[in-house]
Order: sequence, then C-alpha cells, then structure tokens
Amino acid sequence: MKNKYYPHLASPITINNLTFKNRILGAPMSNPELDSDCNMRKEEIAFHENRARGGLAGVAIGLGIVDAIGRSHTKEVKLYDVMSLPSLKEAANAMHRHNCNAVMELAHGGKFANARGHGSAEGVNIGPNDEINGEGHPVRSMTEEDIYRVADCFGQAAKLVKEAGFDMVLIHGGHGWLLGQFSSPAMNHRTDRWGGSLENRMRFSLLVIEKVREAVGPDFPIEFRMSGAEFTKGGYGIEEGIEMAKAIDGKVDIIHVSAGVHEDPEVFVRTHPSMFIEHGCNVYLAAEIKKHVKTPVATLGGLNDPDMMEEIIATGKADIIEIARQSICDPYFPEKAFSGNKDDITRCCRCFTCFYNYLTNRTFCCAFNPVVGNELEHKHAFPPTTPKKVIVVGGGPGGMEAAITAAGRGHSVTLYEKNSRLGGQLLSEQYIPFKQDMYNFVKVLEGRLAKSGVDVRLNTELTAEQAAAENADVIITAIGAKPIVPPIPGIDNEKVVGLTALHQPEPALGQKVVILGGGLVGSECAIYLDGLGKDVTIVEMKDDWAADSYFMHKNAMKIYMRDSNIKIHVNTTAKAITDKGLVCQTPEGELVIPADNILLAAGMKADRKTAESFYNAAPRVFETGDCIKAGRVVEAVTTGYYRAIDI
Repeated sequence: MKNKYYPHLASPITINNLTFKNRILGAPMSNPELDSDCNMRKEEIAFHENRARGGLAGVAIGLGIVDAIGRSHTKEVKLYDVMSLPSLKEAANAMHRHNCNAVMELAHGGKFANARGHGSAEGVNIGPNDEINGEGHPVRSMTEEDIYRVADCFGQAAKLVKEAGFDMVLIHGGHGWLLGQFSSPAMNHRTDRWGGSLENRMRFSLLVIEKVREAVGPDFPIEFRMSGAEFTKGGYGIEEGIEMAKAIDGKVDIIHVSAGVHEDPEVFVRTHPSMFIEHGCNVYLAAEIKKHVKTPVATLGGLNDPDMMEEIIATGKADIIEIARQSICDPYFPEKAFSGNKDDITRCCRCFTCFYNYLTNRTFCCAFNPVVGNELEHKHAFPPTTPKKVIVVGGGPGGMEAAITAAGRGHSVTLYEKNSRLGGQLLSEQYIPFKQDMYNFVKVLEGRLAKSGVDVRLNTELTAEQAAAENADVIITAIGAKPIVPPIPGIDNEKVVGLTALHQPEPALGQKVVILGGGLVGSECAIYLDGLGKDVTIVEMKDDWAADSYFMHKNAMKIYMRDSNIKIHVNTTAKAITDKGLVCQTPEGELVIPADNILLAAGMKADRKTAESFYNAAPRVFETGDCIKAGRVVEAVTTGYYRAIDI
C-alpha cells in the first residue's frame, strides 16, 4: 500500500537484495569525538541510533578510515584495526533495532591527511603527485605498490564492516578525498597509467571498487560517492562527471552524486550548501547522470522539504534522497512526513552551527535541536515529576521551547508575551528569503504550543508583581535582550530605525541605507537589502566585519558579497547623525556617508533589570536565553529546554 502523503518518497527500494523501507537515507556524518582508541563510544552510537529511530531507511557513519596514513582528523574510526569491530557491531545493532540499514563510509584523506594535526606513520602524506599541501605537509607521489596496497586496504576495511553486521559500504570517491584527487584533472598531474586521460584518472577508483567487491562478495551492496562536478579551478564539470558515472555503472549498486572539493573554501558552501544557495542546488547533477546510467542514483544538497523530495523521486531526477544536517535538526523528519505531520518538521536553516561545533568544540550541536549530542541520556525517561503551575515570561524561541517541554512533562503552563506575535527576534527573518527556514521554526513552535495545551497570552506584559500574585510554583523568565542604542548625537533622528523596519514585506527604508554595526546581524541585513536593490553601506568599529559569525557562514557571506554592491567600512566609529547621513571617523579622517535611513544593528544587551525583578516572585525562578546573555538561537532553545527539564 502506498503512503497517502508521499507515495514515491515513502516507497521501498531494493538494492542488490537489500530493501530500504523508504527513499530517505542518512548521508555520512562522522563523529566529532571517539574514545582514546578511536572506537565509537555509546554517546556516538546513540546519536546515530536516534537518526535511525526517526524513520531513515539507512544511516551512514562517515569517515571510516581504511589506512593509518589516510587519517585527516584525530578522531576517525580505524577500519584498519580489528579492535574497531566491537563498537561497529554495537552501532549496527543499534540501527537494526529500528528497521534501519547500517552503512559505513570508507575513506582515505590522501594528500589532505594530517589536515587536523594528526601525524602519519611516514611523516608525509601520499597522493597523486609530489607536492606540499595547503597545510604545509609534504606529499609523496604514490607508487604502483602504494596504489595496490591502499586498494587492498579499502577491501579489508569493507570486509571488517561486513563482519560487524553493516548492510552496505559507501566508498568515498568525491569531495577531493584520495580517490577524488586521482579522478580530478586539477589535482592529478601524473603522466603514467594513473593520470592524464579520464580513463587513467578513474583507474584507481575502479581498482578500489574491484577490491571491495572481492572482499564483500556479489550480494553485498556498494555505494559510491562522487562529485558530479568539482566547481573548482581546473576541475571537471558535469560532462566528465557523467563519463565517470558511466565508468562505474553496473560495478556499484548506488551512485551517490554530490559536488565540489571539500578543502576549497570557494566550493565548501556548494558541497555543504549555505543559506544563500537554493535548496536542492546539486540535484541537477544527479538528474543529468541518471539519464546515462542504469544504477540507482542518490542525490543531496541542502534538502529539507519533503514536498521537494517527493517531486525529485516522482519525476525521476533521482532514486534516493540523502540528508545529513536535516537529520540533525529533526531526526524524526521522515516519520513526521509519512504520518501527515509535515508542519511539525523542524527544517534545517543551514546556519553551520553544527559544523562550527563539530570542528571547534568536538560536539554534536544544532541551533534548533537541544537534544543533539545528548541522545544517550535522553534514551531513558527523566524521573517523574509532580505537576506544577509554571509561568513562562517571554514568547521568543527560548520561552516557547521551555513552555512546550514543561507542558510535555505534565505541568500546567501559561506563557505571557508582551507583543501581538510569538517569535521574538526571529520575527525579523520572516521576509528575508535566505532566512525562511529559520522563520519556519517559529511556526513549528507555535504548532507545538497549540498541541501541548499551553495557555498563550499575547499582548500581555507581565510584571514581577503580577507574576507573584499568580502563586506559580515556577517562573521561567525568557524576556530576551534589548537593542544597543549608541549614545551619539542625532541618534533620535527620524532617519534612524531599528530591526523592526524589516518586519514587513517591503522594509520601511529609503534607497540609501547605512547599517550601523557590522556584526553577523548587520551583515546579513546588508545582504538582504542589497538583494532588494538598496544602496547599502556597513559601518563597523572593529577591524573586521561579522567577527561573531561562524567561519563557514562568513565564507558563504564573502562569496555573496564579492558580486554585490555592499560597501564596508571597518575601524570606523560613528560620531553623529545629521540630516545628510552618518558622520564617521575613519583611519583616513572624517567621512560623511549619505543615508536615507540608518539601520541600528549595534548588537543586543541582556535585559538584566527586568529579569532580576522576578527574583523571589515564585519558589523557583529560572532564567533562559538572552536575558542571561545576548546570544544565538541555539543558546536560547537549549537553555529553554533544559530549564523545563529541571522542574
């Protein structure tokens, strides 16, 4: 029987005798942390298991390294060590508990190994050519013996994975990893039979596929990940991508079409699409390749909408959808879609919170999902609690999350919001095209509030005295922060507007806009207004713009701004606002920037005075979100969730 909501997306597919219950697979995601022997801990297994529990037909664990010389991080599963077997077996069992197929990615960093400071056995990397890589490490050109040895390593790793009970292996042949380095004309400068023509450049990948097939047998599925196009200088385009796919057609069981070269920051935002790129940006690559091969084709690329996924499968652009960040943001995405609850899906907004924390803090994290990284403790219900009367003051994302969680634990909850709408600062995102997924989060939370039975009272600014009169057992203050208003002459000029000017389809702004404050918020506003055709100038007193942004997101903004008309003045201090515009002090002297409007984006400051007024208004008073310290959505949602758990 077909699913009545998504008949194509929910339909099963059989790959080399292995049936996937639907067409949504979890793309490879590696582990930011492992134990000291590089085995998965129960925490990592719980993370991947939670993806499986949410309805994915398969979950791939990323970056299983097949050779000690090929490690690119300090924490990667060592598929060349038989002692990895126990944790792999436990991970496979965890997937199978939820009728989800377990997949392991087989990878080798090649010339980009050691990129995170992990020393190789030889002290040098191996790759197609003799060179010095971007990190300053020497790279030795692989000999014929090296090539066959590494190919055997892929085969032995696949054999170990199969022994552990995994259902499929995924060979990483794209994104500039070792096999991708050989297939790329930009990276492979060899003149022997392993370089030059496309046939020669693909020879290593075909050898690896052959060795893996020998190791796992004819009836074990093999997925091959490739870049449909590299989008980098000297790299191949979709025409060669098609020929590469034709070369492996029939030799593997899924052709997984991605894009780009991971170590090139210019195309990182294509491999891992930023919010400034359309959803499904890489689907056309898979669609073109599918026209030329018989092997089932998988696609991906910033996909977070089940309607779009259904259309991709229904129209034959691809056979399989793969998602990564979306399964972090909402692991229960497939289950919600197939049960008719798509409005409750939290859609990934592609903010790079997950990537930033993965690379810097070695943790799983999500701006919208407070459970990510803590799945192990959440596998078991929290201790029962006596129902209490709870008041939440503030209807931003932190307050909404706190109210939903508290109600879900059996408490009687009333939420007070002084404005006519819920959402707090996220309301600024409603009309910004590249922020629609973030604004959608507000609507998802509103829907959950309605289902949870929380008593929501809008247009009600609750004071501490009024709250105390309610005799609540617990008060959670989520009152947020206030805009910083610089004390400069003319700040009360009618030209000066706040971010509320963006709370409408057409911003209440003239043609020439000066943004006072070049942090993340100001920079994103500049991109939005530039897209509307405004003449935009950013003024920032620090020596860099968007200094508070995640570096991957800033890279995406740089790429956008390169072709924009946005003007940026750093090391520039606002001195006064006049009828002519903004008077500034720059390193070169005084400057007057003409402006029809000056948009205040100088930052936010925690409203401590109001928050502290609620002290002792109830037996227990918790604070959450920006009223503690102005920050990001991730802090507001996470603290809101855990404050409610503490009741």
